[in-house]
Amino acid sequence: MKPKHCLALLAASAIGALAPHLAWAEAGDPLSDGGIRCAAMMRLKLADTTILSAAMVPATPAESTAAGDVPGYRSFCRVVARVRAEPGSDVGVELWLPAQGWNGVFHGNGSGGFGGNFVLGYPGMVEGLRRGFATATTDTGTAPATPLEGEALAGQPRKWRDWGRLSTHVMTVAGKAITKAFYGKAPRKAYYTGCSTGGQMGLIEALYYPGDYDGILVGAPVMNRTWGHAAVLWDYAAANRAPGHLLSDPKLKLLHKTAIASCWRQGRGLAGDPFVSDPLRCTFDPQVLLCKGAASDTCLTEGEVATARAFYAGPTGRDGKPAYFGWLPGSEMPGTFGWSFLQKPINGQPPFGALFQWVFGPDWDWRRFDVDRDMPIVDARLDPIVNDAMRGSLEAFAARGGKLIVFHGLADTLVPPGQSVAFFDRHAEQMGGVAKLAGSARLFLVPGMMHCGGGTGPVAFNTASGIPQRPPCDDAQHDMFSALIAWTEGGEAPARIVATRYSDDDGDVIAMQRPLCPYPARTVYRGTGSTAAANSFRCELSQE
Repeated sequence: MKPKHCLALLAASAIGALAPHLAWAEAGDPLSDGGIRCAAMMRLKLADTTILSAAMVPATPAESTAAGDVPGYRSFCRVVARVRAEPGSDVGVELWLPAQGWNGVFHGNGSGGFGGNFVLGYPGMVEGLRRGFATATTDTGTAPATPLEGEALAGQPRKWRDWGRLSTHVMTVAGKAITKAFYGKAPRKAYYTGCSTGGQMGLIEALYYPGDYDGILVGAPVMNRTWGHAAVLWDYAAANRAPGHLLSDPKLKLLHKTAIASCWRQGRGLAGDPFVSDPLRCTFDPQVLLCKGAASDTCLTEGEVATARAFYAGPTGRDGKPAYFGWLPGSEMPGTFGWSFLQKPINGQPPFGALFQWVFGPDWDWRRFDVDRDMPIVDARLDPIVNDAMRGSLEAFAARGGKLIVFHGLADTLVPPGQSVAFFDRHAEQMGGVAKLAGSARLFLVPGMMHCGGGTGPVAFNTASGIPQRPPCDDAQHDMFSALIAWTEGGEAPARIVATRYSDDDGDVIAMQRPLCPYPARTVYRGTGSTAAANSFRCELSQE
């Protein structure tokens, strides 16, 4: 099923495995001239910026970094800097500059969670380097935090502000200046990619710094940071406040299978699909799995039903009305960032619970969390600092020709997909309708995909997610980053993106492909042809 013109592009199973397939030979010796220019970066004087290191990395062997082996697609100058653009601010920036073959593009990459290091930006930088871009990332100014641990940020509102808004702009300004100094000319184009927190960072750029990037690709963007963390806390509390409420992996698999069986027709899907095509349209009550007799892995106890209902409902006030989004049917998977992750502590605390310690102090006890009482306090303290993606306008970004692609897995369990839908609806209204917004921004919802990737459905390949597996083709039909570039530079707006699922870990055999349609259009089966083939489907605007 793999297209003939794509057979040479095999997906890799890990970042380090990409090098032998995709590296190319350099003409001449780039280390001589490149090495001289790289060493000169140590003497570069930029406002508020300290260059900590500048060293050449040869094409082979690969350099060992905190992220593991970074493939040496090209020899490059690796620059690490710190920028102190505001009092108390300290934003780390890492930049990779190809010694030869730079094509004039600057590429910024996002982080994840609480940031604190460069690691989560490396997969995107590897892709940028492969494409011949000068590519950068940031630690979001939150060191010594780590992506999953933000306790070190308690009492440091300046770091919260850098994390919530400033750090990406700082990375971009410093990165472009260093790029210009290295090559002797400014970048001709600039692109950004990021997912999760990195998605939020990209939206902040489009909303508040519209001149920074020509094209922005973001996945599963965090927007309402305070309530997003409250949703994770709500789930954790539902599973852990009382004995007998935790959902085991076998129970999660049972719940997942039953939800798909119940929702595929409601969700405008096809029988046999291992995912729900449109879970936003589906209602599912886990009560149907309540044990009639003894507890077993084929049914749910009353406590387990209550936990599942809490996950689906999301944070709810004392009046019984949902205060935020819950997770959608078809998202009940165990594994990395799945429902099992949401139930497990990190250093004895709920996942991402440090945000509440920033407000209530180190002695904060998650067991006493009360939505009605506590969230007004959290929002009063943090909303003006970390929730800027909930505000702002895309009008200036659109006016200068900027292009934005957002993708979101409909089986995401860390960032609610409904939040991205609400974002597009809000900005469509601001800009005079869906058609006007579609000229500069498009949203692709991905059935069965979890947070930034993975899941039971076909994957929308992209650089933003940091997933090392390659799409079947490096083209605008199969790869979101290529689609963004084609749209930005050639005016080819993506009418659809083909998502792919492989039947093997090596990515050699395609199991199915399904087109993704730009919201609010939906994917519709033509009625004939293989349901595993993308051409058997069309994009159609709903008449509802």
